[in-house]
Amino acid sequence: MIQIDDKLISEDIFSEEFVCNLTKCKGACCVEGDVGAPLDKDELEVLDRIFDKVKPYLTQEGIKALEEQGTWTTDPQDGMYVTPMVEDRECAYVTFDERGITKCGIEKAYEDGAIDWQKPISCHLYPIRITEYSTFTALNYHEWSVCSDACTLGKELQVPVYKFLKTPLTRKYGEEFYGVLNEAADEWKKAYGS
Repeated sequence: MIQIDDKLISEDIFSEEFVCNLTKCKGACCVEGDVGAPLDKDELEVLDRIFDKVKPYLTQEGIKALEEQGTWTTDPQDGMYVTPMVEDRECAYVTFDERGITKCGIEKAYEDGAIDWQKPISCHLYPIRITEYSTFTALNYHEWSVCSDACTLGKELQVPVYKFLKTPLTRKYGEEFYGVLNEAADEWKKAYGS
């Protein structure tokens, strides 16, 4: 683990390589799983506030799920905040293009300028998962079989996780943090990398 301020960062974020390959996986991370995407507490009010502007970008099934369950819900196993799902399948905010590739309805609304919030940070940061503890925050690499094509493409292109996720890491923690993280990665590579 590498420590930057109150954050403990898994070295896998430096050593693993990852680039989303939507043409292969079709966005399976938005469809697979037992619950929706994790949400920060401060994102709940945002989802409530933007719902009417995001609604035109969603599927009828997604709208129905959100109207029935609310714009967010909780994981019955651990009580964490998560996005609702459509009949225990895809995230309620997911849309599908003509090739069957998922796209986030929230992100589509953001790209069109309808809202000023891109999407939940857990989605933007994937495959990094954040866990908040009382005295520190852990950033860990989450390995999931549905992302095997992203790992293959990342290796081909030689893009480590932290570089692939520069934009969301900067969004979450700021440019200064990312600069320190980048320096830590360089030091780690000198000591342990190939």
